Amino acid sequence: MTDVKPPGSTLSGSAHIEPVALDALAEVEDVISVARQASGYVPTSMRIMAHKPDILRAFGGLIGAIMRTETELPMETKWLTAHAVSTAAGCVYCQAHTAANGGKKGLATEKVQELLNYRESPLFNDAERAVIEFGLAAGELPNATNRGHFDELRKHFTQGQIVEMVSVISLFGWLNRWNDTFASDLEEAPRAFATEKLAARGWDVGKHAAD
Repeated sequence: MTDVKPPGSTLSGSAHIEPVALDALAEVEDVISVARQASGYVPTSMRIMAHKPDILRAFGGLIGAIMRTETELPMETKWLTAHAVSTAAGCVYCQAHTAANGGKKGLATEKVQELLNYRESPLFNDAERAVIEFGLAAGELPNATNRGHFDELRKHFTQGQIVEMVSVISLFGWLNRWNDTFASDLEEAPRAFATEKLAARGWDVGKHAAD
């Protein structure tokens, strides 16, 4: 289906809802400043959420607890999980974010590039293969996870770590739907990263191009 904006629309960029302007975020600056510090920019997804500050604040608390707090599950594993589920869901916005932000937390770009070759690639160990297979299955519709995935994860992770992993999957389930539905403008930094590092894997900015 062709993406056509309504007659008389004043929307700019790709997003179907105009993100709140950067100079109009004072009410939620405490949440926005954390995102800016973590990523180096304010994600379009959060600028759209800012139309409803209570939703943005709830989301900020959730992402803080799951992705910005050192826990039993290593950060690299969290971002590998996030990238796998976003890849399966087909959200190129989130693929770019998880690849770029994951790199800041120890996730090797080579592993992101080889994600779909996880079974054969020597870059991955058995624990990482279990994580990727689980994340890919969880991102499918309908959900394709089964007892076998959990049995394999239990060889490498504690119950608490597996709960955290599913928390990451669920968080990005929200973000995959949010950004694909709104066609959120992909910011310059993650777009440049994904264009350089993921294009060979078939990644393309698609409907998330702001220009």
